[in-house]
Amino acid sequence: MKHTEGFLKIVGDAKTRVREVDVAQTLERVGAGARLIDVREDNEWAKGHARGAVHMGRGVIERDIETAIPDHDAELILYCGGGYRSALAADNLQKMGYREVYSMAGGWKAWKEAGAAIEGEG
Repeated sequence: MKHTEGFLKIVGDAKTRVREVDVAQTLERVGAGARLIDVREDNEWAKGHARGAVHMGRGVIERDIETAIPDHDAELILYCGGGYRSALAADNLQKMGYREVYSMAGGWKAWKEAGAAIEGEG
């Protein structure tokens, strides 16, 4: 997907404040207790997602996160299709006071390319 200049500008700005992890680091951290959150749209989630992830779409994560995960010290790793929307969501969660938030670089595409476990249709 080709992204617009304006979108890439706000993602670039968010990435100056957001920490990224790769798939291997994500798997290691999830194994140690981090929560993996898929922020893609409902239809993307339904087509397949990372095994063990929970779905909290980009459009509602800020509204729902404090009810679902009230611990602002919980380690959260967000992913989307390619790492852009997850960076935006991670930036907002940090603004909400979450201290251990990461965006998975490369997103769902990188997860599948790494051969990591999936659920759903794939």
